[in-house]
Amino acid sequence: MIPHSNTPTGEIVVWDPLVRIFHWSLVASFTVAYLSGESEMPDLHAWSGYIVSGLVLFRLLWGLVGPQHARFTDFVYAPSKILAYGRDMLRGQAQRYLGHNPLGGAMIIALLVMLALSTLTGLMLYGATESAGPLAGTMRDTSQAYGESLEEIHELFSNLALLLVALHIAGVLVSSLLYRENLVRAMVTGRKRT
Repeated sequence: MIPHSNTPTGEIVVWDPLVRIFHWSLVASFTVAYLSGESEMPDLHAWSGYIVSGLVLFRLLWGLVGPQHARFTDFVYAPSKILAYGRDMLRGQAQRYLGHNPLGGAMIIALLVMLALSTLTGLMLYGATESAGPLAGTMRDTSQAYGESLEEIHELFSNLALLLVALHIAGVLVSSLLYRENLVRAMVTGRKRT
């Protein structure tokens, strides 16, 4: 566990550099993957999907061994705590958390699960329709109907991930207003007020 380091401005370092690099790299790679999904650039879509997959795997590992606020033990809460926090937030009475609040923690888990499902189905689809990628050997002889079903499932997971991204952005904006702090800036600098 890395101790917090205070800055002279009354702020504390909360988000370590790897969490911040992960976050903004995921924003960029998911954006490219999503926008290139229906384009004439299948290689760009595949490679950006590989990057998303690698980033998700990194975040799962970092959630186990990273510093305090990167660990799942710091932001995974029981459903009752998540619901209570949501109720308090609607009333404008939610407790401020230095790391992720219970709703933010639930969103991280939901996004990681949805991105993992999206990349897994993407790898399966790539193997089935293009006979390419790490699953090409196991997916090569699948039927066209199965490939079409995989495509629909992959698009569903990708669209659900995009919906979660929109809800995440809305949550960041609401929390920023509620606690009078710029959470986007915090994910750039790593610092939040104490």
